[in-house]
Amino acid sequence: MHALNQHLSQVVDVKQNVLVREAKMSDLAQLMALEQRCFTGDRLSKRSFQHWLKASNCVFQVILFDNRVVAYGLVIMRKGTHLARLYSIAVDGDIRGLGIGKKLLMALEEETLEQGKLFIRLEVAKNNETAISLYKGLGYKIFGSYEAYYEGNIDALRMQKNIRQLQSLQQLTPYPWYQQTTEFTCGPSSLMMAMAKLDDSIALNQQLELDIWREATTIYMTSGHGGCHPFGLALAAYKRGFAVQVYVNLTGPLFIGGVRSQHKKDIMQAVENQFRQQVEQADITVHCADLTLEGLNAHIRDGASVISLISTYQLDDKKAPHWVCVTEIDNDYLYVHDPDPDDLDVESLDCQHIPIAKQDFYAMSYFGKERLRTAVVISLPKV
Repeated sequence: MHALNQHLSQVVDVKQNVLVREAKMSDLAQLMALEQRCFTGDRLSKRSFQHWLKASNCVFQVILFDNRVVAYGLVIMRKGTHLARLYSIAVDGDIRGLGIGKKLLMALEEETLEQGKLFIRLEVAKNNETAISLYKGLGYKIFGSYEAYYEGNIDALRMQKNIRQLQSLQQLTPYPWYQQTTEFTCGPSSLMMAMAKLDDSIALNQQLELDIWREATTIYMTSGHGGCHPFGLALAAYKRGFAVQVYVNLTGPLFIGGVRSQHKKDIMQAVENQFRQQVEQADITVHCADLTLEGLNAHIRDGASVISLISTYQLDDKKAPHWVCVTEIDNDYLYVHDPDPDDLDVESLDCQHIPIAKQDFYAMSYFGKERLRTAVVISLPKV
């Protein structure tokens, strides 16, 4: 019998003889060794460990037994939302089955909750029955899957837990997700997801993304390429056979408040005038008002798709206009698909069904000094 296992077998209650603490840079060598022992593929690199040991947007804890790192867990926080993700967890083979994994997960959940996050998501290999059993025992629920996620083309289950424990996870409706391929096509990408939700024949590809951008762009923004105007996106959806409504709370020209160049302002104004004329000629309803949370919920319940403009300040401190697709709404949260994984360590799964508290979303969905709030609602035309 391995010496460590032999020692552990003499302990009456192992969980009382281990120490859970925050991971330190001095643990790096032991973390690397543990990673090598626990995994044959999909290992975290030394560079990754160094990054997360210094990062502030994570919970990184280890379990020590006899001053030896025998387990670690890493949870990554998503800024501006109540979502966190169990990025990696490892328990030394010598102590598996002794309750250490459960102890570590509970410690990670407690600290994650203290950091203001309410949901933890994770991925687990479909063939890892032991881990799946552990997660289910702690209240994690399967809400999807991901094909060929791990090396060897092994599929993964997606699981989630509301760590606040006020409600069980509702089964979120399957919703197509598309990652924007440029820094300025969040609007087309969000609209594509909304259309594909209603019509699965919609092909989510770059050709459609760029076509819609050319149809809907404002030409200029404060810097770089222009974003997309709500009227332009509405017209793009109308052109593709959808019934469309637009909510916009301002009557004046949009997006020009932060533009200094008069030439750019003039061009943007000309583009908006064209959009307004085309919207008047089309069968598009324009509501000169906010889309309230109650109204948004009513549209979702009626089977419509909704895209909303938000300010990214609470997400990345940049105060940029950004389109997202609202996928679901319940008593406490809105869930959104974000087409832009804005961080190298953010994976596509972290951008899907992102839970945002209603009051946070309402504050987030204002943009600029003029406090623009706008949304585009699309639905299948009535026969």
